[in-house]
Amino acid sequence: MTTTTNKKITLALVGLDGNAFALMGAFRRQARKEGWMGQEIDDVLNEAMNGDYNHLLATLISHCQDSIDCKDDDN
Repeated sequence: MTTTTNKKITLALVGLDGNAFALMGAFRRQARKEGWMGQEIDDVLNEAMNGDYNHLLATLISHCQDSIDCKDDDN
């Protein structure tokens, strides 16, 4: 897994719709709320899409802190 940012967002992936597009949308919304630049978000999402579903999950999880305990503000 190669990404260009070491930043993390606060997002609980547990309990979200497991659809890949829904997960990426939740990630994008939260990253924007936390002040990420568009290119940083695109870099993470492009890496996430550069493999199968398990790769997508692993990439998103690696950029989420406290992904079990924290809640997405939209849920």
